[in-house]
Amino acid sequence: MIDIFIISISNPLLIGIYKENNLLEEIKIEGKTSDVLPVIISEVLKKYENISGLYFVNSPGSYMAIKVAYIFLKTLSIAKDIPLYASNGFNFNNNSPIKALGKKYFIKENDTIKVDFLDNDTKIHDFKLPNSLNKELFSKNTLPIYNLPAV
Repeated sequence: MIDIFIISISNPLLIGIYKENNLLEEIKIEGKTSDVLPVIISEVLKKYENISGLYFVNSPGSYMAIKVAYIFLKTLSIAKDIPLYASNGFNFNNNSPIKALGKKYFIKENDTIKVDFLDNDTKIHDFKLPNSLNKELFSKNTLPIYNLPAV
């Protein structure tokens, strides 16, 4: 069985194709999630059969990318009867701060996410698809999580 994992909260968009939890193919593509995700997933669905799970990052990061990915994947999940799962982005960038608004970043400390400026010596890690998909990091609670107060 094949699983698809999508990290859409930053550029490039990352899509991992997993067979028996092992990374089979990695797709990196620059662009807006709304433009590239449907095209790439359409190609993936033509290439791979027996998709058993859809996985994505639902927090924190680009709100628009999170919303687009959620709506697209939820629709696909319902239409194709494929389970959908979500995890937070800190699991895939070494718990590094994630860009928020302006010069502020989402920072995870002791299971709490705050928004703040970075210290000058803070190192930012890129998102990375894991070589092995740890399904214990994911939940069936897939609604986007917005970590900023309403403006």
